Formats: sequence, C-alpha cells, structure tokens
Amino acid sequence: MKTIYTALLAVAVLFSCNDSGKKDTSYRPDSVGNVNNLQVVIDNDLWNGPVGEEIRTYFAAPTDGLPQDEPLFTMNQMPVSTFTDFARTNRIFLHVSLGKENKVKITKNEYARPQVGAIVTATSKEGLITLLQEKHKQIIDAFHDSEIKERQRRTEVSMLKTDSLKERFGLDIKVPSAYRISNASDDFYWMRKDLKSGTTNILIYEVPLSTITSDSMAVSEIIKMRDSIGGGYLPVEDDGRFITEDAYAPYLFKTEIDGKFAYETKGTWEVKGAYMGGPFVNFAVKDKDNDRYVILEGFTYAPTVQKRDLQFELESILRSAKFSK
Repeated sequence: MKTIYTALLAVAVLFSCNDSGKKDTSYRPDSVGNVNNLQVVIDNDLWNGPVGEEIRTYFAAPTDGLPQDEPLFTMNQMPVSTFTDFARTNRIFLHVSLGKENKVKITKNEYARPQVGAIVTATSKEGLITLLQEKHKQIIDAFHDSEIKERQRRTEVSMLKTDSLKERFGLDIKVPSAYRISNASDDFYWMRKDLKSGTTNILIYEVPLSTITSDSMAVSEIIKMRDSIGGGYLPVEDDGRFITEDAYAPYLFKTEIDGKFAYETKGTWEVKGAYMGGPFVNFAVKDKDNDRYVILEGFTYAPTVQKRDLQFELESILRSAKFSK
C-alpha cells in the first residue's frame, strides 16, 4: 500500500510542477465562454454591496463609440465556494475576496488554456474598493488583449484571400471568409459581411503623413479625412453622404498596430437625412518609411441588434494587420 501511495504522489508531483519547481500550466483543459463574457467570482454579500458596485462601475461601463449603451463585459457572478472544476474554465475571470493581504495578481492559464484571470484580495471591503480603483484599467487591458487574441484565433479557422491587398498596400490582414470584397481599386479597399439585418464593413486606404499634423488636431483632421473618403467612395442613395455623426464627439486613443504608432478613433457615423447610422473604429497607422498613414476602418450597419461584439470582431481583424518588411 505504501508503494502505491508513493507512486501516486510522484505522478501528482510530476503533473503539478516543472523542473524548476514551479506550477506546471501545460496540462490544462480548453477554456470556454463567449467573447467578452467575464466570470466574476465573489461572495454574494460583497457583490450586493459597495464592492460589487465598484466592479460594475468599471467592468460594466458603457463601451466606447457605440450608439446605445452596451457593457464592456457581460458579467456572470458566482460565489467563491462554487468556483471549482468546470466553473474554473471560463477564458477570463475576476476573483475578488477578503484575505490576509492587499494584492492584485493577473494570472495566465491558471485553470484552463488560454485564460487570463485577475485575483484581487484585501483585508477589508474598503481595501478591495481601493485596489479596484487603482488597478481596474490594468485588468481591463489584460482581458481586452486576451479576447482580441481569441477573436483572431477564431478568424484563422477560415480566412478570406486578400493577395491583392498585399500587392497594393503592402499589408497582410486576417479576415474571416464570411466577408467578400466589394471594391479593390488602386487606392481604396472595401470588404463587407452580410448580416440578417445589415452589414459589417472594412475600409482600407492611405493618405499622406501631412494629413494628421499633431495630437491636438488629430480628432478634427481624422474626421475631415474619413468624411472626405467615405463620402466620396461609399454609395449612398438619394444623394446622401456617409459622414461622422456630428452630435457626438469621437473617442481618440493612441495605440500600436504591428509595432507602428496609430491613432485609434471610435465614434458613430450617419447618412444625413436617411436615418442610417452606426458605430465605427478607425486606426490611422503611421508608416514613416512610406510617408503615409494607412487607414484601417471597421463600421457596422445593424439597426436591430446590439453592436458591441460586431465592432469587437472588426477591431480584432484590423489589429491583425502586418506590414511587409
């Protein structure tokens, strides 16, 4: 009996540690969950009080650039005691509890692969709230990056051939095969996917570096640029024009695409007088070597459905762009 016990113990050690004595995460089940579906692990008394309100303030905040309020993440709450076995396989999770120290830890592949988790512990409710206030952006960024990669992984299952895009713009981009090419001219590329009610669309073109002169002018210059291109190239009935909606100021961020600096703009578009509109995300990627900005834009027209996940798919596609060396 002792020999059998020793053998079982040895197997357990083999599967739980690597050569350095660290926890081995190579043996993990596949993670599950819809994109942007966040598992919140927190006991009911905390969830129903100020700590839960703080979580909802950040993680259920309205998504930037959408015409209607939609939460950043779709959250499912469960008590700590039920966070076992299959319940641990959600791709992103936030674990919040009282403990012996104040700490925030972001983990990878803790219980499944791929998986990103944020573990927040504090000695008091006030401490939990403080940590969430200080670290929510770091946690959200980690979740967002993880979900972009997952959405890109799903795209890779079946992709559209875009050889002409590489020939014209020196650009590779991973686009789902559900899209089709609507326009592939020398200076303008348009791909679209039909929905049950509406479409999602990808636009690619280039403009001179002088188009965007400074950070302080970037928003107005990007609006002017996209209104000129969209209004000139996208067909709209009854002499309308595809333009940036002027009732709401777009959101502007700085980011990178394939290691290159980019302005990221999120807002809404409209067709004047036609009661048509929807969200867009626009990346102006600075390509100094070729004296240009490469413009990558995704926009949705889907008047009867929620648009967060449609725009997220478009963002994941645009962020997959790779420039030829």
